[in-house]
Amino acid sequence: MEGIPHPIPRTVEEVFGDFKGRRAGLIKALTTDVEKFYHQCDPEKENLCLYGMPNETWEVNLPVEEVPPELPEPALGINFARDGMQEKDWLSLVAVHSDSWLLAVAFYFGARFGFGKNERKRLFQMINEVPTIFEVVSGAGKQPKDQSVTHNNNSSSKSKSSSKMQARQPEPLTKAVKMSPPPKEDDESGEDEEEDDEQGATCGACGESYGTDEFWICCDVCERWFHGKCVKITPAKAEHIKQYKCPGCSGKRARV
Repeated sequence: MEGIPHPIPRTVEEVFGDFKGRRAGLIKALTTDVEKFYHQCDPEKENLCLYGMPNETWEVNLPVEEVPPELPEPALGINFARDGMQEKDWLSLVAVHSDSWLLAVAFYFGARFGFGKNERKRLFQMINEVPTIFEVVSGAGKQPKDQSVTHNNNSSSKSKSSSKMQARQPEPLTKAVKMSPPPKEDDESGEDEEEDDEQGATCGACGESYGTDEFWICCDVCERWFHGKCVKITPAKAEHIKQYKCPGCSGKRARV
């Protein structure tokens, strides 16, 4: 949670300095301090946010209670998706949201202190000169330089431009998770057969049969279905999961 103990930036240079300090803190959390950051994002806790500070530090904390907040707030609930994704994908997802938050904070200051068109343009140009957090965490920022050398040798400006766009484009980090009841072959000949199909579907954790009023999720590896409560996955958490692995496939036991 962030009060405002730091001087409030009022010029383009001061806002950019604030941006760089917060960015450095977030990069530390997602790279050199990643083990500490990972453990602090416990999915069993409430909605958590990752804050970058102007003094190049970071903290994981609950969102501020003040409404509206003094500053734009970072992405809420980053801890919920931690165990449902591969670690590198989860870190990339947090990095993308952190980039968005940094821009929001910088241009909040710009709006608050009346930056004009030229000042906003200069601020964005300064920000655009440094790699994004996503590029640092994923390594994507290194690709355009290597590719530009190759394309310069080939004198192909069109393919160079195309490859740069592809290299900088983050791959999708979210994916619809199978959350509906275990699928069965549809048969419109009668309801009795449909009821038999539903009764035959069982949870891979507790072995109980499917219930129409319960949330289910399917493992993308073994394709077994589980009660959300048995594997501690809520519908809200499932929305952030790119690829769900059940406790058995991920090498962890479900805590029931």
